[in-house]
Amino acid sequence: RAAAGATASVALRAKRSVEDLADSDLKGKTVLIRCDLNVPLNADLQITDDTRITASLPTIKYLCEKGAKVLACSHLGRPKQGPEEKFSLRPVAKRMGELMGKDIKCAPDCKATDEVKNMVAELKPGDILVLENTRFYKGETKNDPELAESMASLADLYVNDAFGT
Repeated sequence: RAAAGATASVALRAKRSVEDLADSDLKGKTVLIRCDLNVPLNADLQITDDTRITASLPTIKYLCEKGAKVLACSHLGRPKQGPEEKFSLRPVAKRMGELMGKDIKCAPDCKATDEVKNMVAELKPGDILVLENTRFYKGETKNDPELAESMASLADLYVNDAFGT
């Protein structure tokens, strides 16, 4: 009974916006932001509509301007058997970089592998790293706590900027 009451009190808390955070909350911090970067690609893996990327830019720019190091994560498509080239977020990172006028890399994974941790450690305030497709792991659609913990370990803060939030 107490657990149900605790859950209800959490559900009643108002949503917070990134603008509710003080500059000191963001400066030098690594922020994991869930974006909707599920864009259509043609057979040559070229983005045919970048609307979802451009929709994520205001929040990402805000975080960068406040001195955060930004890790963008998303799914792309519906891969069935793990990593597939046609579902990589590399074209998204490239297009985001073009739109923002900066070099944005795509990490080889969304989990906290040694290579990804090294890439995150090299980020400077205002830098952006796109993590590879979260759907390369079946746990992404099953709320796998190990996947969530691995991704969360890369950042100080989490922002949900996807799915109409």
